[in-house]
Amino acid sequence: MEGCLKRASFLKMMEDMNSEKLSRKQLREQCFSLLYNLGFHPEEDYDAMITRCLENEGITDEEDCAYIRQRVLAVMDRQSDYDSMVDEKSAHWKSARIAKVDMAIIRLALYEMLEDDQIPVSVAINEAVRLAKKYSSDQAPAFVNGVLAAFVPERTED
Repeated sequence: MEGCLKRASFLKMMEDMNSEKLSRKQLREQCFSLLYNLGFHPEEDYDAMITRCLENEGITDEEDCAYIRQRVLAVMDRQSDYDSMVDEKSAHWKSARIAKVDMAIIRLALYEMLEDDQIPVSVAINEAVRLAKKYSSDQAPAFVNGVLAAFVPERTED
């Protein structure tokens, strides 16, 4: 009987952990992961893949799931626009030549910089650099920072 109680307590604890809300950092990381993975699949598979990935990660909080789904689909919807913007701003690197992992990071950061008023531009860039440090090559953080810096408006002194 005691073993059953311990197992039930453990299962309840795991359920509680999985139903906790994710931090902004965790949400961003989940979005990045999905964006990277969706880059290898046709658009008609996106919704099913997002659902499957959320289930596999044990993300059950409805608000978190909705946030991730909305953000990922919005970035994927604007993907060609973001790629064109990178092509315009980057003198030596076109989006088609940039590593897929780095483009997923850049696209997410551009979405945050251009579409999300809740995230300061500096935070979007810093978080993109953090993702590049964690998931890409040694040169990627400086590269991602350089690409995104081209989108920061010039400050004018009054």
